[in-house]
Amino acid sequence: MWDYLRLEVRRTLRDGRFVIGTVAMPMMMYLLFTNLGTDGGSWQTASMIGMAAYGALGAALNTAGGVAEDRAIGWLRQLRITPMTPRQGVLGRALTGAVTVLPAITVVLLAGALVNGVRMDAWKWPAIALLLWLGSLPFTMLGLGNGYRMTSQAMGGINMLSYLGLAVLGGLWFPVALFPGWLQTVSSFTPTNRFAQLGTAVADGHAPSLTALTVLLCWLLAFGSYAVVSYRRAARTI
Repeated sequence: MWDYLRLEVRRTLRDGRFVIGTVAMPMMMYLLFTNLGTDGGSWQTASMIGMAAYGALGAALNTAGGVAEDRAIGWLRQLRITPMTPRQGVLGRALTGAVTVLPAITVVLLAGALVNGVRMDAWKWPAIALLLWLGSLPFTMLGLGNGYRMTSQAMGGINMLSYLGLAVLGGLWFPVALFPGWLQTVSSFTPTNRFAQLGTAVADGHAPSLTALTVLLCWLLAFGSYAVVSYRRAARTI
């Protein structure tokens, strides 16, 4: 399984589309959004965390593309005849998503510190990175579910809809406070909104709320179940 993990991580990090779309793009959007006006300070910090979460979301969902391509070229069929068990194969893919999330988070945090001059206590930087890394797991499960269930053509549209929809509804691009009241209520139940709160809570100097952790756990169970069901369905057709 570890050999499979190393192979998939190298394949992902060598993909120019992945590097540009999920690592470089969130960083450029962060620098653009935070330097258009005169607001600074807390907005630059909150936007930094939101865009780091946005990059992590994209990297996690990117697992869908790899899985769908592997199904199309018969790679999953080949994996089934190796000594690796189906559980190890799914776990290897999930760990690949977890590893490739780290560059997206790190690059945006570095841009905040080195370009925008965001200042926080030293311990907060690794704490935010760690929480965003762990909090991205539900989205990796969603990506796996999409990849195992859909064709490459259908997956592209569904994945993009999931990516943009979750980012906007969760307030990763713009503060939730700007939303109308009803949309703020909807946003509070989205995994992306609670995902970003993991980082903003630490930036504000306190632990993430129990509500945020509970909502994320519920989504992890839901998306994890979706991934398992999708894998079982795919296994019957390859």
